[in-house]
Amino acid sequence: MMQQNSADTRIHVLFFIDEFFDAHGGAEGALVRMTRHLPKDRFRCSVVTFHGKNADRTVFDCPFYVFELTTISDWHAVKMAFRLRSLIRREKVDIVHTFFETSDLWGGLVAKLSRRPLLISSRRDMGILRRSRHSLFYRLLGPMYDQVQAVSNQVREFAIREDGLNPNKVVTVYNGIELDQLNPAKDQLTRKSLGVEHASHVILSVGNVRPVKGFDVLIRAAAIVCKQFPQAAFLIAGHFHDVPYSEQLWALREELGLTNNVLFLGLRADVNTILPLGDVFCLPSRSEGLSNALLEAMAHSLPAVATRVGGNPEVVEDGQTGFLVESEDAQAMAEKILVLLKDPALASSMGQAGRQMLESKFTVERMVSRLVSLYDSLLGNVR
Repeated sequence: MMQQNSADTRIHVLFFIDEFFDAHGGAEGALVRMTRHLPKDRFRCSVVTFHGKNADRTVFDCPFYVFELTTISDWHAVKMAFRLRSLIRREKVDIVHTFFETSDLWGGLVAKLSRRPLLISSRRDMGILRRSRHSLFYRLLGPMYDQVQAVSNQVREFAIREDGLNPNKVVTVYNGIELDQLNPAKDQLTRKSLGVEHASHVILSVGNVRPVKGFDVLIRAAAIVCKQFPQAAFLIAGHFHDVPYSEQLWALREELGLTNNVLFLGLRADVNTILPLGDVFCLPSRSEGLSNALLEAMAHSLPAVATRVGGNPEVVEDGQTGFLVESEDAQAMAEKILVLLKDPALASSMGQAGRQMLESKFTVERMVSRLVSLYDSLLGNVR
């Protein structure tokens, strides 16, 4: 553990996140970018996670603490609460900014009882990880948040509706991409290195392999596409988060005769070297907050076919930067993919339009500027 100089007068933001294993994940990646890009002359950051013994701490340029928790209802949790309270007071924390359920509810309550910091909750999804008790406590503890920052307007509306929050306290802060960190062309992979050198087209998708990501729908769409383009390759990059679901996908691939067409790449740290190899990006999710993978695909000028869920319509302008289809509709997904494969000029123009939209709305500079403005506004109200 690192400790800051007690004479440091910069605003201290302490981030809580339930778990931290993969710096390339959606919320994890956003958190890393926040800590890196908040102006160092005005802010200092620290990060606490409740699950992350094996986390790569080198991705942070600030103190990183692991307060291991398996449950919040035993004496160990009480001990951790006192340690957390001590850290907040000792390090003169000004803002506690939480990510996900344990951090929002247990961590947020500990922070409030410390009486010093402002409390901000970052909402990243449409409640897909919640249990019934979470929903109850979000409603009961809603008033303790000084602000709730939603990753999209759809998530904002969900938080207001489901948690009974004051709309004036709920704002939208879009994710931002580090455009200057995209790998240069000389570092890119080749299709041969991924085993698809003979593919006529490459359709990419990225996400943890679990039911909410809808990869079973993508495989069914692939079966339709491959009737017209038998050499098309569908590449899915992501951690096998749910073993039974992964086995279901492998069985479906076999059943539909797509063993040579649908490839699972597993967890990849080099997604930004894979994306330039694609012709189309497809996001078949059943639910989304705001997809980092979708933003990264747009950064590489890939046209997208995405489901009309969560924040996706705030990223994909239907018919301009890509296509939106209804969740679960493999036929519609396949038809839109085919439109793009058959019309490379249209695909290219949509990809370029997507890149322009990204540059105007979804850069890390815009995200941090928004964050700083919100922090300053909140601090100005209490100082």
